[in-house]
Amino acid sequence: MSTLADDTLTGLLDGPRARGAFLLRSILNPPWSIRVEDRAPLSLVTPAQGDAWIVPDHGDPVELHPGEVAIMRGPTPYTIADDPTTPPQVIIYPGQRCVTIDGDDIGESRNLGVRTWGNNEGSAVMLSGTYQMQREIGQRLFGALPPVLVRPIDAGDSALVALLENEMLKQEPGQELVLDRILDLVLVSVLRAWLASPGVGAPAWYRAQHDPVVGAALQLLHTEPAQPWTVATLAARVGVSRAALARRFTALVGEPPMNYLTSLRLALAADLMRESNATIGSVARKVGYSSSFALSTAFKRVRGMSPQEYIRQAAANPGVAVAAVS
Repeated sequence: MSTLADDTLTGLLDGPRARGAFLLRSILNPPWSIRVEDRAPLSLVTPAQGDAWIVPDHGDPVELHPGEVAIMRGPTPYTIADDPTTPPQVIIYPGQRCVTIDGDDIGESRNLGVRTWGNNEGSAVMLSGTYQMQREIGQRLFGALPPVLVRPIDAGDSALVALLENEMLKQEPGQELVLDRILDLVLVSVLRAWLASPGVGAPAWYRAQHDPVVGAALQLLHTEPAQPWTVATLAARVGVSRAALARRFTALVGEPPMNYLTSLRLALAADLMRESNATIGSVARKVGYSSSFALSTAFKRVRGMSPQEYIRQAAANPGVAVAAVS
């Protein structure tokens, strides 16, 4: 992967950084089956010991072995089990509320210590990490993922998983931050390997990053989104004509450069509005709009709701992305 592609990918990965991710080490004895309905935007599971099956609501079961990581793109429910035919015994709801199939709360009854849950002894040990917040800037990347992605852990990254398990058992100052960053490293490692693999159907914008002209334009848009870009100024920066850039960008990315920039700016604006008490005017200036009115007009046109409506919906649904009004 080129440095150019890494730079643009970094911009998309920067948004979904873990913040207070929920991490758990589960010790399980067969037959076991856990139904996950927590509506989390993104979850990772890797077996430290024993095998497992990921059973999506739609699609075929996927086997998971030690040395592999599964990424589940939410909020669609799924089941993880020792065997695809094992019926669920436990359901996990939003807020990591854990109940039996009959509805009895069992969260504390199976607590085995720091971030550890399940049976006192078991042939399977699963490490899981759940992202609590879906950030808009990562939608272009995560929207391209299949509902369940299983990838082998590269030999050079296997130490990350061992480090994650080791750190999950600690309760020290700053431990949450340490775990968030290790989880991010595992996620980035898996995503980079997936995107770089031939025949995986990597999205057009990712493939376009390897083009010397379009890749340079994408890098500029991601690193300097607040600049007053036009097709002409962007073309001048990458050393081609306006017509040549517009034609090449649209052919490779699938949309014109200014459309791409608008989507990028609005995603950045949505994340800023969701996470801080900043005014719409200050957010507008940070993402390249001259005023709150200009941002509001663009937001309403593209997303079908005003920034104020977006903020209200985001506050009511803090763990999920806010859908545009159709």
